[in-house]
Parts: sequence; structure tokens; C-alpha cells
Amino acid sequence: MRLVVIFNDKPGMMEHRTLNENAHFSYLDQHCNEILIGGGLRNEPGAAFVGGLWVLEVESFERAEVLVQNDPYYVSNLRNYEILVWGKAGNREVIL
Repeated sequence: MRLVVIFNDKPGMMEHRTLNENAHFSYLDQHCNEILIGGGLRNEPGAAFVGGLWVLEVESFERAEVLVQNDPYYVSNLRNYEILVWGKAGNREVIL
């Protein structure tokens, strides 16, 4: 099942990102077969991060929840998220 996770950062998340960056990147590497794409979101180039986005290939919404909640970046009082089903437009090829 192809899902996306959209993260929205709250105040204080930037400091948490800085302190946990290496652990977060290691976590993404460990789960690269399920977290196909991951990256931070900004309002403009060079601005502070305001959230993030993952594209997942997982068995279920429950597995997506486990991946999110075990990520070193996830702290419920610093970050909200939404999990959505993702589909491609028309007959366009998706290279993932």
C-alpha cells in the first residue's frame, strides 16, 4: 500500500531536529525498504523547516503509525502528522 505522511512541526521542533538528526537519518536508512522518500518541508529555500513528508510502501496504516511513532524525530508535543493514501495521476509512470 502506497501512503504519504505529512508532518507539521510545532514550536521547539527545530532544536529537537538538530539534537536528533543523526539518529533520524539512521532510522530512515534502516527502514529504506518501507520509507521510500523522506524529506523536510520549508516555506521557502533556506527557511526553517516547518514539517516533513514521507512516501511509504507498507502493509497497512498500522505499520505506517509504527514507523512514524518510532522515528527519533517524532515527539507528539512537537509534531503532528497525517497519513493518507497516495495514488498517481493517470497513466504516468512512477519511478520508485
